[in-house]
Amino acid sequence: MMMALLALVATGVSAQDKKADNKNKPVFTVVKENKITSIKDQNRSGTCWDYSTLSFFEAEILKATGKTYDLCESFVANKTYMDRAVQVVRLHGDCQFAQGGSAYDPLYCIQHYGIVPENAMPFPGSLYGDSLNNFNEFFSVMEPYVKAVATSNSKKLSSQWKVGLQGILDAYLGKCPETFSYEGKSYTPQSFAASLGLNWDDYVTVTSYTHHPFWTAFAVEVQDNWRNPLSWNVPIDDMARIIENAVMNGYTVAWGGDVSEEGFTRQGLAYFYDTKKMESLAGSDMARWLKLSKDKKTNLIDSLGVNVPELQPTQEQRQERYDNWQLTDDHGMLIYGIAKDQNGKEYYMVKNSWGETGEYKGIWYMTKNYIVANTMDFMVNKNAIPKDIRKKLGI
Repeated sequence: MMMALLALVATGVSAQDKKADNKNKPVFTVVKENKITSIKDQNRSGTCWDYSTLSFFEAEILKATGKTYDLCESFVANKTYMDRAVQVVRLHGDCQFAQGGSAYDPLYCIQHYGIVPENAMPFPGSLYGDSLNNFNEFFSVMEPYVKAVATSNSKKLSSQWKVGLQGILDAYLGKCPETFSYEGKSYTPQSFAASLGLNWDDYVTVTSYTHHPFWTAFAVEVQDNWRNPLSWNVPIDDMARIIENAVMNGYTVAWGGDVSEEGFTRQGLAYFYDTKKMESLAGSDMARWLKLSKDKKTNLIDSLGVNVPELQPTQEQRQERYDNWQLTDDHGMLIYGIAKDQNGKEYYMVKNSWGETGEYKGIWYMTKNYIVANTMDFMVNKNAIPKDIRKKLGI
């Protein structure tokens, strides 16, 4: 195997050839799989927070009622971007206006504005002649508009800036309906949200860091957490236990974390690889390993498959990676199941929002070590949390 790996690094074998010859490819057996709705595609938009969290609520509805819904991401984006712009203007531009967000944003939207089904608004991208979301032109228009208002020299702002911004939002996302019909019934967004069979107060977010006391709540310090919602801070082992308990008891988890690592591969896998052991397997010292491009590192990880050497995540390691900017908050996905490979290693089954891409058609198999190491925070139904943890948290 060592010689084959050396040849791979040296010759840059194509992904297709590796795939055909790869005897280390995982063969998965499902341990637990909870029901989810269909794979969506956020396309060229920074709305993973929107897609993953609405997918989470769709799964929650499916669990609670057996009914399948397709909730509207454009409605949430329209309301959320206006709220974020208002905050930026209030702070005279001293905060970030961007496409990203957190799992709390869709929950806040539903609690304050309601929600609509997908077909109550124009299909993503259709208003500007695209087949899916493309926020390139949209944000190139909206960002300078918000900045101009927020940094204005005016002694008093008129309310018209909101009218103008709402026009931009409606032009690219569609107008949010005040009333609509769904399956023969008339609804407002608020009455539709109330009809979905969920208690919107059941949802909490969880994290694990040492710069705040455990068993208390704090606002995780990342830019897209702009509403500053509080997350429960628990030790790493308890954080891991919450995810495991949720999935094994029929719940899904709206996960926010880091997918920028080389261990997160384009083929639908994610490993928290051990750098020192990977250096050895690459037939090199650290200098050579570091010289490899990210793509070549990822290709090597793909070729190793089930034999990727992994680190065991620790509390200290999580904190260090967070503080030195290695552990970032760059993607939201939905954890919905557990599978094991032919070596017995367990992975979380994770629904992505990049369409039916990768080896597993939009699903990623992410090792438990990867998830625990790279979690920024996650949203979960509080009833999915083990009873002893809930008792300590007082929820």
